[in-house]
Amino acid sequence: MVLTHTTNHTYSHPFSIVTLAFFLRYSSPQLNPFAAHVMSTDTIDSHVDPKTNRLHTTRIHLKKSRMPAAVYKLLPKSVTGGGTGDKASYVLETSVVDIKEGWMKCESRNLNFTGVLSITEKQQFYLPTESRPHATSNETDVTTMVEFRSRLGEKLRGRLGQAREDGWLSGVGGWGTKGIQRSIESLASTKTQDQLGKSRDGMRLVLERLRNNGVISVLEALRRERQQLA
Repeated sequence: MVLTHTTNHTYSHPFSIVTLAFFLRYSSPQLNPFAAHVMSTDTIDSHVDPKTNRLHTTRIHLKKSRMPAAVYKLLPKSVTGGGTGDKASYVLETSVVDIKEGWMKCESRNLNFTGVLSITEKQQFYLPTESRPHATSNETDVTTMVEFRSRLGEKLRGRLGQAREDGWLSGVGGWGTKGIQRSIESLASTKTQDQLGKSRDGMRLVLERLRNNGVISVLEALRRERQQLA
């Protein structure tokens, strides 16, 4: 089963600044307090393709789990690992930037809890198209598509007998595995829509600070912050 959610948004900033803000958005909670759920970010690979001059980057983000707390209450401990407290999830992010053509494609997906729910987020940043004749070069459009896929039913079917013996399956109202899948996807979609709004707010804040303080000033502030933490 798959559930998708797509949104379109326009930033009132040039493409080059928007792409920079994208890579800086998790750099510091002082720069972007909306990213306080991001515990760490590591760059696995970053290189420019000599044939296309496109920048390819792979990063790993460690975040507080995007899994809604209601999901943990819905499922047995054998699936969630027990407990409903904060859980960490690794997110793999890949991106390709073509500065000359003016577009950036990004994809991120969770690496944890995939047996319960897989979340894939795809974003494309691009210069305004001809469909917006009044757009300016100081604007950047972005399309975000998030896909939710729960394979839990497939996993549970193999354990159905044991689940009934444990008594937890009857406790979810007799929905069956398909009902559980739909509920998980719906809960995750609702939470993600709220998170997408916060993500845009965070991007806007980073963009405003880049505009008001200048790129060099923002980068210097990040450098000093890292030195203090070292």
